[in-house]
Amino acid sequence: MNLSVKNVPPALAVRLRERARLNHRSLQGELLMILEQAVQEEPALTPTAVLKRARRLGLPRESSVEKIRASRRAH
Repeated sequence: MNLSVKNVPPALAVRLRERARLNHRSLQGELLMILEQAVQEEPALTPTAVLKRARRLGLPRESSVEKIRASRRAH
């Protein structure tokens, strides 16, 4: 199947060509790789996986209930 993308901004085309060059691919090969990565099926995130990711990122562990109560007290 052939696909066509029209009206690609020049700056984007330059960045895509540079990305292809850095990855030692043709522009066509780079675009195909980008499309393949974009449609890869990822497993659904479970609550446990979300919590692990939040901990790994060092996100604050605040209770949503406490945030709502604080917001209500402020108004």
